[in-house]
Amino acid sequence: MSKTAGRPLRADAERSVRAILAAAERVLAVNPGASMEQIAEAAGVTRTTVHRRFANRQALVDALAAEAAAKLAEAIEDGHPETAPPLVALHRATANVLRVKGAWGFALGTAATESDRALRTHDEIARRCVDLLGRLRAQGLIAPDADLEWVRRVFYALIGEALHGEHATGPDPAPDPDPDALAARIVDTLLHGVGPRTALRPAP
Repeated sequence: MSKTAGRPLRADAERSVRAILAAAERVLAVNPGASMEQIAEAAGVTRTTVHRRFANRQALVDALAAEAAAKLAEAIEDGHPETAPPLVALHRATANVLRVKGAWGFALGTAATESDRALRTHDEIARRCVDLLGRLRAQGLIAPDADLEWVRRVFYALIGEALHGEHATGPDPAPDPDPDALAARIVDTLLHGVGPRTALRPAP
């Protein structure tokens, strides 16, 4: 974040804002009803400092959601979805997204639905995701008649389930928590499903 109320921030002020937002993520992830005072304490600043940067609690939550969405957009950009080989871009972007989502769970969850700025960023991310899936389809890695918006939703669902895998119950172990290994598992499931690798043929 480089601006508050439309004006560039000094370096020290920007560091203060980032510290407040990072503290807000930590505190609100544990207690979504936490007060501005609790967030200020966690950030190591005074309540006055928080109120100087954010007019009220909702303004802070909106800024937090926008910051996290921007980090998610940066994670996608780092995968070079328009220029890298599409399978490489998908894997790298997936691993990056897992890292960001793991660190900003509150801001990318409930908070994101309350911020118009964050929602616009998420809409742009979804568009870029569909474009990347289109490149994969053009290379024959996705069925030519696949609905790319549906594929995107499945992709998002796989990421969500992977991030919550440590809470799953049942005989199978949770997925590997390493983002790169988990990204490989997500991409493999997205492109190949869970069936056998050779296509099933009907009996003659």
